[in-house]
Amino acid sequence: MRLRVRSFLTAVLTTVALCLTVGVGATPSSAAPGATFQNPVVGTPNSADPWLGYHNGNYYYTATTWTGKIYIRKSPTLAGLRTAPETTVFTMSQPNAVSNMWAPSMHLLNGPNGQRWYLYYSAGPTACCGGQRQHVLESAGTDPMGPYTYRGALVLMPNNGWSIDGSVMTVGGVNYFVFSAFNNNVGFENGGLQSLYISRLTNPWTPAALGSLISEPTLAWERQGNPVNEGPFVLQRNGRTFLTYSASFCGTPDYKIGALELTGSDPLSRNSWTKLANPLFQRSDANGVYGPAHHSFFKSPDGTEDWIVYHANDSASQGCGTTRTSRAQRIAWNPDGTPHLGTPVSTATVLAGPSGELGNPGAVTVQRLQSYNFPDRYVRHQAYAARIDANVNPALDAQFRVVAGLANGAAGTVSFESVNFPGHYLRHNNYVLRLEPNNGSATFRADATFRQVAGLEDAAWSSFQSYNFPDRYLRHSNYVLRIDPVTTATERADATFRRTS
Repeated sequence: MRLRVRSFLTAVLTTVALCLTVGVGATPSSAAPGATFQNPVVGTPNSADPWLGYHNGNYYYTATTWTGKIYIRKSPTLAGLRTAPETTVFTMSQPNAVSNMWAPSMHLLNGPNGQRWYLYYSAGPTACCGGQRQHVLESAGTDPMGPYTYRGALVLMPNNGWSIDGSVMTVGGVNYFVFSAFNNNVGFENGGLQSLYISRLTNPWTPAALGSLISEPTLAWERQGNPVNEGPFVLQRNGRTFLTYSASFCGTPDYKIGALELTGSDPLSRNSWTKLANPLFQRSDANGVYGPAHHSFFKSPDGTEDWIVYHANDSASQGCGTTRTSRAQRIAWNPDGTPHLGTPVSTATVLAGPSGELGNPGAVTVQRLQSYNFPDRYVRHQAYAARIDANVNPALDAQFRVVAGLANGAAGTVSFESVNFPGHYLRHNNYVLRLEPNNGSATFRADATFRQVAGLEDAAWSSFQSYNFPDRYLRHSNYVLRIDPVTTATERADATFRRTS
C-alpha cells in the first residue's frame, strides 16, 4: 500500500505557505515535448518495416503492405499517426512487381528534375518471395504525398539477382544505395549469407555499378534463426557515419539491430567499415517486446532530438507476418560518440512526443544534478534505484531531460526523465526515489513532480520540493535519494543541488 498521510487540502495549503516563505529559485528552462503517446504508433496490419519522417509541419509514415499498394499516413503529431488515414500513393502494375511490397524508404534528394521525394521499395510477383527486387518512385514536387511516377527497377546484383530493403545514404555529398542481398546470389538453402551491399547512385534511380559487399552476418548474434544482415539505414552525427541494420532472422524473437561505422575514406570498400561488436537494440522480455528491428531514424520537429521507429512483436512466438506493429522512441548518444538506442519500451509506458511538435519553441534541457555537500557526486539511476555517485559509468545514467512537471505542468515545477530510458522518470515510492516508467496515472505524475525552489543551504543552488508531499524535499541519505522533512543544517545541505550540464 502506498503511504499517503495528508489530505489534498493540507498539501495545497502547505505548498502555498512554503512558496511564500522559501521563495522560488531560478525559473526552470522551458521545455517543449510533444503530445504524449504510447506505442504502437501504428498497429496492424500495415506496420512492419516502417519508415517515418518529419517535413514542413507533419510526420509521414509508410510501411510494408504485402500487397500491390503503397500507403502513406500524415499527421502533425506522432501520436496522431495511429488514427491517420492511409492514402494510396501508388498501385503497382510493373512486370514481376505487382505484389508483396516490403520496406518502403523515402528520401528528399536532388535529381534531374530538381528536389524531389524518392520512394524506394521492394516488390515481386504474386507468389512470395523469391522475386523481390528494388524499385523507385519520384514525386511530382516536394509534397511527400505525391503524386508519384514510377522511375524503374534498380539492377543491383549479377543477373538482376534478389535484393531488398534499400535506402539512400549520403556521404560527402554523394548518394549511395545500401541494401540486402545474398552473397554470390546463393540463398539460405545453399549456404548463402544474407548480407549488406552498397552502390553509388548516378541519379536517384540509376546505380553506377552492381553492389559491393560490405558486411556479412559473421557474429553469433547475427545468425539466430538464419544468418541475416538486412534493413540498412544510415545514422549520422558530428561527422561520423553509422550504418545500422537488422540482424538474425525476423521469424525469431531475437531479430535485433547492429551497426557498422564508416572508419575509412571509401564507402564502397568493405575495409572502410568497422562492425560494432555488440547489438545496439534487442528484445526485452521484461517489457514484453520481441524482435525489435527493421527501423529508420528521424529528427524531432525542432531538430534537437534523434528518434527511432521500428517494428516489434508482443509475443516471442510471433514472427515475420502481420502481427508486427510500429513503435517509436527517443535515442541518445554515448560520450564516445556512438549511438545509444537503449531498450525497447513497454507498450504500457507513456512517452513524451518529440520536442517542438506543433510549433512549441525550445528544446528540452538535458542536465545533471550535482550534490551540494558532495560536489564530486551526481544524481544517477542504477538498476532503477536513485542515488548520488562519483564517476558515473555509464555516464548517461546521470543525465536527465528536465521537463515541466508531469502533474499538469504546474508553474515552477519540474520532472526528471532519464535520457537513456525514455518514458522513465525519477519518482518517489514510499518516500524512496526510483526510476520508473510513466504509467499515465495521476499518482505517478504527482510522485514524479517537484517544485524547484531556492537552495535550502545556498540560494544560488536549488532544492526540489515534493509536489504531493510539500513538507518533504528531495535529499540524499547515505547516498540514496529520498524525500524527507528538512530541519537541520545537514539535511538542508543534503537537499541542495545544482542543475548543470
